[in-house]
Amino acid sequence: MYDNNPTLEGLELNKPLEEFRQGEALGLENMEQTATGKKFYIESYGCQMNFSDSEIVASILFESGFGLTKNFEEADLILLNTCAIRDNAEQRVRNRLKELKIVKKNKPDALIGMLGCMAERLKTDLLEEEKLLDIVCGPDAYRDLPKLVGTADEGQKAVNVLLSREETYSDINPLRLDSNGVTAFISIMRGCDNMCSFCVVPFTRGRERSRNAMSIVAEARELFERGYKEVTLLGQNVDSYKWEHPETTTVTNFAQLLAMVADVAPELRVRFSTSHPKDITDEVLYTMAKYDNICNYIHLPVQSGNSRILDLMNRTYDRAWYLNRIDAIRRIVPDCGLSTDVITGFCSETEEEHQETLSLMELVQYDMAYMFFYSERPGTLAARKYPDDIPHDVKIRRLNEIITLQTKHSAKRNQDDIGKTFKVLVEKTSKRSDKDMCGRNDQNKMVVFPAENIHPGDYVHVKITSATSATLIGVMV
Repeated sequence: MYDNNPTLEGLELNKPLEEFRQGEALGLENMEQTATGKKFYIESYGCQMNFSDSEIVASILFESGFGLTKNFEEADLILLNTCAIRDNAEQRVRNRLKELKIVKKNKPDALIGMLGCMAERLKTDLLEEEKLLDIVCGPDAYRDLPKLVGTADEGQKAVNVLLSREETYSDINPLRLDSNGVTAFISIMRGCDNMCSFCVVPFTRGRERSRNAMSIVAEARELFERGYKEVTLLGQNVDSYKWEHPETTTVTNFAQLLAMVADVAPELRVRFSTSHPKDITDEVLYTMAKYDNICNYIHLPVQSGNSRILDLMNRTYDRAWYLNRIDAIRRIVPDCGLSTDVITGFCSETEEEHQETLSLMELVQYDMAYMFFYSERPGTLAARKYPDDIPHDVKIRRLNEIITLQTKHSAKRNQDDIGKTFKVLVEKTSKRSDKDMCGRNDQNKMVVFPAENIHPGDYVHVKITSATSATLIGVMV
């Protein structure tokens, strides 16, 4: 059995957040106040990490005198925090830039900037192609934004896309944008060392580095004290989290960090994303099983069910390894919800190899999946070494087969929950009816039920009476 004792020698777990960060935690109601009279507007695209980064950017801009607005037409500074994982995401951003031309027309002094992965990947090309842009800022350069804004105000194009081996923004207190006051993200690490052949993240976010464990625990405690009931620990690969105390040389791994955050309060639910099949250990699984407030849900991207394709993708595991990890999850955390990522139509994928992905999905039967056909990303290993040789219509047909199968599995997994009772954290009013509330259960499934004198942040027990492929429906008990 693993030793999951979170009270590691040398870690001062009760230090307040103020010892790690400058400034106070801010609510949106305070963000409209501004020392300069100028306001910023920010949109986020892509993964949870991007949304978390936008909260860091908002805090930096507020400290430099900008207020927040949710109306881009009245903003003095408009920022798009971008994703470069797939071509579709980049095209959405380019289309949005065209829509924002109205701002420049009506407010010529307004500045428009691009942040994040797309900004880093395309660098100065963006300034030439997108004449609208005044600022281009990569994910490790957000501290430089006030200076970049000053440069742009003087009529010069402002660019900083330098990557860092140290930056974790540990001392920045994020502004919780679009927060429901119940759930929040905590970034625990940045960058990625995995070098999957299809992925641009190592090039756009840099090398992997882990954040101070004590500051993470302090942030979780501060959120709980402000009324938040759930935190999600974020990283490109959370299972490779590894932080060494600079004075005691005590090393904290992800399983230990998970326990430390769970110990903040029994009423604080803890989630994490994303896991990598090569790194998720039994120690992490036993930690999940030990703590009731660590949610029984794992997102474990498989990408392909065929070992040859996995090797071409440089995933560093094969089909058998992945299924071994699934078996360990089912054995140690029996009621664990599972989701995944699947890419179909990767370079040279045969029909038989596609069928192996479908057969793996049949074996695992995920609760949910993010499914895509392969789109070549410039600069990646795959783009340099492997021809993108699967016809588009074949990619689409294979993707539709994967989607059809996953829809069937999601519906079955949800139907199996009918009659069960789950503890649900209430998040908000249902989109379809103001008479219903909704929230997620331990397995990350959305549950909808009639509202009966309850509020966001409450825990309730809901008995499931019916289900769709995406939602559980029930009544409080």
